[in-house]
Amino acid sequence: MTSAQDEVVELCSELIRIDTSNPTSNERAAAEWVTGKLDEVGIESRLFESERGRASVVTRVEGADGSRPALLLHGHLDVVPADPSEWSMHPFSGEEKDGCIWGRGAVDMKDMDAMLLALLRHWARTGERPPRDVVVAFVADEEAGGVKGARFLVDHHPEEFEGCTEAVSEVGGFSVTLPNDVRIYPIQTAEKGMAWLRLVARGRPGHGSMRHDDNAVTRLAEAVARVGRYEFPVVMTKPVRQFLEAVSEQLGVEIDLDAATTEEIDALVGRLGSLARMIGATLRNTANPTMLRAGYKSNVIPGGAEAIVDGRFLPGQEEEFERQVDALLGSGVVREWVHRDQAVETDFDGPLVEAMAAALRAEDDAALPVPYTMSGGTDAKSFERLGMRCFGFSPLLLPADLDFAPMFHGIDERVPTDALRFGLRVLQRFVAAS
Repeated sequence: MTSAQDEVVELCSELIRIDTSNPTSNERAAAEWVTGKLDEVGIESRLFESERGRASVVTRVEGADGSRPALLLHGHLDVVPADPSEWSMHPFSGEEKDGCIWGRGAVDMKDMDAMLLALLRHWARTGERPPRDVVVAFVADEEAGGVKGARFLVDHHPEEFEGCTEAVSEVGGFSVTLPNDVRIYPIQTAEKGMAWLRLVARGRPGHGSMRHDDNAVTRLAEAVARVGRYEFPVVMTKPVRQFLEAVSEQLGVEIDLDAATTEEIDALVGRLGSLARMIGATLRNTANPTMLRAGYKSNVIPGGAEAIVDGRFLPGQEEEFERQVDALLGSGVVREWVHRDQAVETDFDGPLVEAMAAALRAEDDAALPVPYTMSGGTDAKSFERLGMRCFGFSPLLLPADLDFAPMFHGIDERVPTDALRFGLRVLQRFVAAS
């Protein structure tokens, strides 16, 4: 498998060089690159365009036993924007330096795309077949909720996923080294729902030089401040409990999660280093103001003002989240939906989970797989609608001192080349046993 391990690094670098920033994304260039790489080794694929430039690619590999349910492996081709002036090197260079591939998408998620593509090409070159049918999808628009990518495919081309009962994609299976040098591998079994909100305040327009007690900007600013500063209460969902129980045992921390205070739970999470912020967000619903818009002239009080809030709710918490936000808005401020999507949750059990754990341990005998909830969202929200159990499993063995979690949508995003090779080996073992 030497050629595939060398190739995965090259593929990741090449794909990063294709700028697929969303919302100005043109994933078609990346989609055509993917189809070209598949064509080279004789793999047929289909390209679907939801609108001009917004393209996704799907291929199906026949397995040894076509009577078994199929497995979906999926990755997204788009990335969030990057400002080159903030980076140590250009975010779309795909440069290899200090043992890493640098660039936007290196961890979110062109690394996994490269691993999937390398695995497909390896199968084609060697004649190997997975034990069951495997559908692989490279999709558009995940960073904006997947409406023009995974959701489009699910709504308009569900036949491409016929027979798929399980799906695997991003943000799970990467190593986290605890303070006692234990390596845990969080596997995503749940993710928060999305509630992107527009807050709208109305008031009486007027001259900026006069006293004014009906100012839409003031009203909105006060509501935004209340939402942004609100500390949502802790909610102990099943996967969060399982994760904290596993971590507390490994760290030698005695804690009764049913009786623990918020401060005690936050202190436990605080021992997770760079992962603390991500895990901390899975303890509660969250709402962060991200955009503001009001006015058109410095001396005119506008009649309206708007804000965008990135809200995320835990599984089973959607209605409660809406009540919590509404209580914070106050009079004269209303909310509208910008994008709304479900939370996703499945159990950490079954043959697929066992295959993930076994593949990790085969490549890292110190691996401790644990379930966790992702604070963000993935295309699992779309594929779950077709009845699939969805997991996040994009395996990487990372250096203990690599501050990995902040690289998602952060600056100087990069992935170690050795981690890419490790991930490819794990994926091959996992699929072969699934």
